[in-house]
Amino acid sequence: MPENILNKDTARIGFIGLGLMGSRLAQHLHSAGWNIQAWNRSPEPAKALSREGVMIAASLANLVASSDVVLSSLANDAAVRSVYFDGGGVFSLVTPGTIVLEMSTISPELSRHLHQEASNRGVHLLDVAISGSTPAVEAGTITLLAGGDQIIFDKCTAIFESIAKQWFLIGPGSSGILMKLVVNLLLGVDMQAIAEAISLGEHLRIDRGVLLDVLSRTTVISPAFVGKFQKIKNNDYSPEFPLRLMSKDMDLVMDAARASGADLPAARVAQSVLAANLSSSGNLDLSAITPAVVSLETSR
Repeated sequence: MPENILNKDTARIGFIGLGLMGSRLAQHLHSAGWNIQAWNRSPEPAKALSREGVMIAASLANLVASSDVVLSSLANDAAVRSVYFDGGGVFSLVTPGTIVLEMSTISPELSRHLHQEASNRGVHLLDVAISGSTPAVEAGTITLLAGGDQIIFDKCTAIFESIAKQWFLIGPGSSGILMKLVVNLLLGVDMQAIAEAISLGEHLRIDRGVLLDVLSRTTVISPAFVGKFQKIKNNDYSPEFPLRLMSKDMDLVMDAARASGADLPAARVAQSVLAANLSSSGNLDLSAITPAVVSLETSR
């Protein structure tokens, strides 16, 4: 293996955040043979991963002190701020030269703050946003969208190979998260469009089973949404990508649009529908907006 590429036989990996995505990413790295330990703010997810053979760090301090590369996958800006900037957080513990791969979907402002603080401390940080939900993580077919230094990006190739199908350096720091917002704009708007198409089909009295089966086989449905049709058909909205996270991401999209001067009328509608269903369906899968849209249209 070239000297500039991380070697799984020698590199020590620390993984922070063991939610739907993080737990699966950590398990992939463990299964691929990396020397990995993990940590989570709440203990239950860590206990579950421990039963799968992943070493759990006694504390965040222990994890950071004993890692050459730190990865994190956290729920939102608040969680990232806490883990990185609070007293006893990553930046108060990390040593110069450490590589940090921050994989959460967060605001561009916070991402830029992370890059600046990392630079101040001699830490090599990449924002590495994930495109793909939990089935893609489990299958190792996610796409990674990175922002940061080319040399550090290339050095981490072996890690990327262990968890993803493809990976791209979009540009300098925070470019990965910017690209993720573009991608998730499509995700949110497309799910809204699918829900409305199903609503129209049902109002036109097309047989529901036929409607869902045929729609899922048309070329206008991207591969990312094919599995959603089975969930809708079975009324099974167990979360692969929770609606609350899609709502959070659409809020980030609209904030970025306002800051940049972009006008996104379709995204504005999708944001509104997601927000309206947070209290009832926030912990369900994103596809749970479908019955909500159908019900809304029926009640008018």
